Amino acid sequence: MPNALILHGTCSREEYFDERYPSSINSHWLPWLLKQLLMAGYAAQTPTMPLAYQPVYADWAREFQRHELGPESLLVGHSCGGGFLLRWLAENPVPVRRLVLVAPWLDPFGRKCPEFFDFELDPGLRERTEMHLVFSDNDGADINESVRRVMAAYPGIAQHGFPGYGHFCYANLRTAAFPELLGIALRGRT
Repeated sequence: MPNALILHGTCSREEYFDERYPSSINSHWLPWLLKQLLMAGYAAQTPTMPLAYQPVYADWAREFQRHELGPESLLVGHSCGGGFLLRWLAENPVPVRRLVLVAPWLDPFGRKCPEFFDFELDPGLRERTEMHLVFSDNDGADINESVRRVMAAYPGIAQHGFPGYGHFCYANLRTAAFPELLGIALRGRT
């Protein structure tokens, strides 16, 4: 059975400790995508990465490595989760079936956690996995620069641009469903 891991991004300290907000794994489209992948026959999970408001790479890596990966694995990362996957796969050349980066964030201006992204993008990654880049035309400057760097490092990466989707959060999409992402995740699967 193929497996899938969906990684969340960061949030502010205020949001993290505010009971009015759900946990990162229960935010935006993540629970919806998890359910869809389970129904499609994936052993899917959304691991809770430690201290999402103040991510430490070693802590995230330790949590992520609890899960087995292989040639049938699907990885989906939103924002910091996408940036994390790029670093982890650069440092651990494990072949996976598909990597979907949704508005990946690499902290390109070093404003929040530059040590988290202290690595070089691995040009060999495209040889080990099918890569997809999901981005919007109205995201923030940090994300736009991160997307530019990903495109430069991986010429030929499958690009999926969306108008007006912002950072692909509930407030931008106005729904928890993200069928376009599901289509990208399951593309070519029979």
